[in-house]
Amino acid sequence: MRKNVVVGNWKMNLNRKEAIMLVEEVLCLLPDNSIEVVFAPSNVYLYKINKMCLNFRLINTAAQNICSKEKGAFTGEVSASMVNSLSVKYTILGHSERRLYYNETNEDLRNKVDIALSNNLQVIFCCGESSDHRDLGAHFDWVRSQLEESVFHLDIDNLSNIVLAYEPIWAIGTGVTASPTQAEEMHCFIRNLVADKYSLEVADNITILYGGSCNPNNAKELFALENVDGGLIGGASLDSKSFIDIIKSF
Repeated sequence: MRKNVVVGNWKMNLNRKEAIMLVEEVLCLLPDNSIEVVFAPSNVYLYKINKMCLNFRLINTAAQNICSKEKGAFTGEVSASMVNSLSVKYTILGHSERRLYYNETNEDLRNKVDIALSNNLQVIFCCGESSDHRDLGAHFDWVRSQLEESVFHLDIDNLSNIVLAYEPIWAIGTGVTASPTQAEEMHCFIRNLVADKYSLEVADNITILYGGSCNPNNAKELFALENVDGGLIGGASLDSKSFIDIIKSF
């Protein structure tokens, strides 16, 4: 049975004091449920935030990215083995901002996926289309290519360490949210791609998150959809009350 997950992607926000305070507030308000909660802070806070979460059931952390190289003279980069050495569970890969601002290609991400898994990190893999792709009716083909070129080379055992996150780029940080029909349609499409590549059983067990201006006002409706298993939350994860309200939406 697939798990429900809510991920707070802080991006490049919060200083150390604000980060610690946010986690303390969330942990204090957290309901006793079966939802996995993941904090994705900046790398400089990963050790501290992960340590704060160690004694809490189903509370984990994620790096926002890893380097495409194992090690070496790559100033400013952070390797998968470094992240793993902190006992961090996940890394986010393929976020639209990384694709757009840092020109990460499907080939780059395939390499990063392999490096992450070889270093015992689970992957939250992002896919999604721009407004141009959707307007042209190319959104399904675009998402298919992202998955086929970066993820679908994995065997079933390795795929079990992947969480997929659909993020319509046109809805990230814009205040616009995919309608329930649009979200369910794409999540169903992604699950069917997994079924066609692997099996119905594998598809039934893979977690697919929605990421695109998810907030306390729309989370309950989105999370009630058959193929939506949680959320990759951006701005709303920076406020403890909003983040808790989203978690409670299950």
